[in-house]
Amino acid sequence: MPNLIKALALLACLVLTGEGRHHGHRVKRWTGTVETQKHGTLFSSSSLSKKPPDVTKSRKPKTEHLLKVDDHDFTMRPAFGGPAIPVGVDVQVESLDSISEVDMDFTMTLYLRHYWKDERLSFTSSTNKSMTFDGRLVKKIWVPDVFFVHSKRSFIHDTTTDNIMLRVFPDGHVLYSLRVTVTAACNMDFSRFPLDSQTCSLELESYAYTDEDLMLYWKSGDESLSTDDRISLSQFLIQKFHTTSHLAFYSSTGWYNRLYINFTLRRHIFFFLLQTYFPATLMVMLSWVSFWIDRRAVPARVSLGITTVLTMSTIITGVNASMPRVSYIKAVDIYLWVSFVFVFLSVLEYAAVNYLSTVQDRRERKMRERARSQSLPCTCGISQTRTMTMLDGTYSEADTNSLAGYTEDPMPLPEEEQEHEDEAGGGVPEKPEHMVVHLSMSSESTATKKKKSLRALNIIQNTHAIDKYSRMIFPGSYIFFNLIYWSVYC
Repeated sequence: MPNLIKALALLACLVLTGEGRHHGHRVKRWTGTVETQKHGTLFSSSSLSKKPPDVTKSRKPKTEHLLKVDDHDFTMRPAFGGPAIPVGVDVQVESLDSISEVDMDFTMTLYLRHYWKDERLSFTSSTNKSMTFDGRLVKKIWVPDVFFVHSKRSFIHDTTTDNIMLRVFPDGHVLYSLRVTVTAACNMDFSRFPLDSQTCSLELESYAYTDEDLMLYWKSGDESLSTDDRISLSQFLIQKFHTTSHLAFYSSTGWYNRLYINFTLRRHIFFFLLQTYFPATLMVMLSWVSFWIDRRAVPARVSLGITTVLTMSTIITGVNASMPRVSYIKAVDIYLWVSFVFVFLSVLEYAAVNYLSTVQDRRERKMRERARSQSLPCTCGISQTRTMTMLDGTYSEADTNSLAGYTEDPMPLPEEEQEHEDEAGGGVPEKPEHMVVHLSMSSESTATKKKKSLRALNIIQNTHAIDKYSRMIFPGSYIFFNLIYWSVYC
């Protein structure tokens, strides 16, 4: 049996050798392997096209072993029990998204970076290059527990993945960076609004570690804060960014290092000039138009005054709707309410003009009735005398007014009329074609009193004088107010 197997093997070898010689070479294919027989030599294509080994299959265990993550307890800070670990911080402000006066807060997007040394993460490296990781390794090692004081809302960006970067150097130095958007409170003072400047601050502090365990500091001083040159706001001009640091004390836990990102904003005034100040000024000037309208045009002057008052009320309501309900007076409130008072006084001015006009008309009517009831001619019999000639028994209204209030004395007839009356035998004289009336003041003291009283009541009783003086007093007072206002707040 063994001899038979050997014989068959020798026969197969001779057959294969003959085919190789006849055809030169022959290729046989099997699943997964290609063999080539040429000149009696067997080659494998898998050995010719061999790929390098996949390094990533063994990278993770090597990295964890290199950083010794599993060999230490990273729930405790580096150098636990020893001096405070210094943690440097620098910030790059990407954008200042919004400033809200109503909520008194601001929203900022920034890159927050931490620098510290953890010897537990040191490793040997021939190239002295650092290794960079994403947020998955952050959960396995110790990182500073920095939070934003007075923060209302904040989040770490996670599109398309968590925006977290961890870089470890061979000597154990660590760079931890993350991209954060935070909305924080800002105590704003609106006493000079909208001519104000606001200073807000973003505060960073360790939540658990006091200054005995962790010392936060700005890594490069004032240069630790950098901003994008394209940062801009619609209502504010960003004047400057700067950094400060202080100690914060909590009665129950102790002292903590606190870092401040301070920035100063100055409000753009041109927007409020167009939306608030110019409309209010125009309404005040429009209310002065009524001083040039005839006092008898009641509908025109009343409708103009009411329209300006309602418009000023609308402007005041619109400004206050976009502002927080503060308990103090703002600069814009002073301007708007003074403008409202000017508009309201113009309405009261016409009310006074209309009332005094009615009183004066009533007085003149009574004087005309009194003059008609008096008999003419009359004399008032003293010193200064003025003569009025009334033709055909008619006389003007002004003449009638001048007769009111005087005593009536019989007037001696002229000599010609006396002689004519004597010749007629004492009969009733014919009505003369004209009569001469002599009027004079009753006494010098009465004239002085009447003159003084007329001077005192001249402006009040003369409605045209009220409008005339209002045309000068109202604009002059408003211009004076504007000079004081803008000199104080600008």
